[in-house]
Amino acid sequence: MSRFLSVIQVDEAIRVIRGMTSISPGEEISLSDAYGRVLSNDICSDVNIPGFDRSTVDGYAVISSDTTGAGDAIPSMLKLTGRIVMGDIPEDKLIPGTCMYIPTGASLPSGADAVVMIEYSEEIGDQVLIQRPVAPGENVIVRGEDFGSDRVAVPAGTQISSRVAGVLAACGADYVQVSSRPRIGIISTGNELVPVKAIPLGGQIRDVNTWLCNAFVTENGGIPISYGIIKDDRKSLSDALNDALCSCDAVLMSGGSSKGERDMCADIITSHGQVLVHGIAISPGKPTIIGLVNGKPVIGLPGHPASAYVVLLVFVRELINGMTGRSESENHIFVRLKTPLRSAQGREDYVRAILKGEYVEPVLGKSGLTNTLIHSDGVIKVPGTVEGYEAGDFVKVILW
Repeated sequence: MSRFLSVIQVDEAIRVIRGMTSISPGEEISLSDAYGRVLSNDICSDVNIPGFDRSTVDGYAVISSDTTGAGDAIPSMLKLTGRIVMGDIPEDKLIPGTCMYIPTGASLPSGADAVVMIEYSEEIGDQVLIQRPVAPGENVIVRGEDFGSDRVAVPAGTQISSRVAGVLAACGADYVQVSSRPRIGIISTGNELVPVKAIPLGGQIRDVNTWLCNAFVTENGGIPISYGIIKDDRKSLSDALNDALCSCDAVLMSGGSSKGERDMCADIITSHGQVLVHGIAISPGKPTIIGLVNGKPVIGLPGHPASAYVVLLVFVRELINGMTGRSESENHIFVRLKTPLRSAQGREDYVRAILKGEYVEPVLGKSGLTNTLIHSDGVIKVPGTVEGYEAGDFVKVILW
């Protein structure tokens, strides 16, 4: 059923978005082209990593029981029987009372179960004085401990970062199955908008939201398709929406979503399809629209960039995650609040904030300024069930 400015809770709006998305068809691509893409299936290593028990330090491979009671005053004395070379598999078995020198990353000899760090050893001829005991497994990584062929190394839904790409390479995944990147149409509306290269005159302002949305869509694994600035004209906006729906998987429309005479986005979405949500108990971003046209999501964002960014963060990221299968969510921490923060109960507030040591301080008063998008570290999330926080309370901070 259509809701026209019948305000709903954030969780309900997110459920609406999740219910209108499905994961895009997948494709197999080279690992060299996979940065930023989302895995469609689990990845296991094709071999055990490491393929042998190896040392994590420079030192001496030992049988741990030979070092029991060792100390500076009375060290354990072991016979040095060899030196292990990187890349070689030792042929000789270690027997009680003996040890072998081993560099970091080298293969442990058969019979050894620990490594004594070189800092706690002293080599004298063919004898080694061990000045500290070690436990079984100390300073050792066993075969398959890093990644095993019998367990998942990287799960489906993971977005491939530089770190993930390194793990995939270690697992032998030179080609990976990923979801297709959804094409997201971006339309900015408003008679007051001018291109970035123009000098604003009178009541004009530069078009910020096109570029804000473009970058956000790219960061989150989509392909932005910009349709430029559309004046506050119903036919022009309707035509732009038609064009975007023909070639995109979803559409973002910024501006024209506030309650009032200029509220055209909801009308135009309704004329093409259905408005599912018009009004969410969130600040900023209350007049956000969620619609469905020809089976494709259409989201109306507020015109103010700072408000639009909160809607991107809370709702559009959920949209793209649903279309790519990405499992990653917000990057957040819990920090003590430096000053009291008030909120209206029943409304979920997102207050821009600055991290100051062990505390976080809300940016109040002039939070409508666009410069707070860079002169802040993230937003404090205030659930609708509370009326605010006192100084010293732990609060959730969603980091940019």
